Amino acid sequence: MKILILGGFLGSGKTSVVIQLAKYIVGDNPENTTKVVILENEIGEVSVDDKILINNGYEVANMFSGCVCCTMSGELVIGLHKIIRDFNPELIIMEATGVAYPHNIKETIAQSMPDINCIITCVTDAKRWKRLIRPMEMLLKDQLNDADVILINKVDIVDETTLTEVENSVRTYNNNAQFFKISASKQIDSQVFDRMLGNGKGA
Repeated sequence: MKILILGGFLGSGKTSVVIQLAKYIVGDNPENTTKVVILENEIGEVSVDDKILINNGYEVANMFSGCVCCTMSGELVIGLHKIIRDFNPELIIMEATGVAYPHNIKETIAQSMPDINCIITCVTDAKRWKRLIRPMEMLLKDQLNDADVILINKVDIVDETTLTEVENSVRTYNNNAQFFKISASKQIDSQVFDRMLGNGKGA
């Protein structure tokens, strides 16, 4: 089983990426077995539909066949153990808050669950990067730290010059990751998802 930790600043497009990725993994799943759990580790009230279930301290909403979405607050590792026990998923996609540090989440999981393979993807916002990098540099830098894959999102609404400047800037904080330019408002190439899941070589 894998845990994919998806980080990135508020509004970068994480949720759009998560939904597409989950549907890519589940595919045409004729059986109602949970292959993917999307974990929203958020604080506060979450609006869900009438399918919500309250179970062991986390909220569950059925999204589509083979995929559920959990909202969890409280101790991370305890919650993960409960989710694994209850759903036995092939993959947990953990969408971190916009101010979380994915590498810290990975370290926490590794200390208590060393057999779990954790992969980090960070989503960056090409449209707002240059505006955010000065006041938010420490946060953005630490979010990129230790990322295996970096997605530069919203490439369809910036020009080539801006895109090049953003990529060069992002690479100064992590040049070891696999980089992909995407527009999460459109269909994302399956190769990107394969790399996010740790399948195949880098770009």
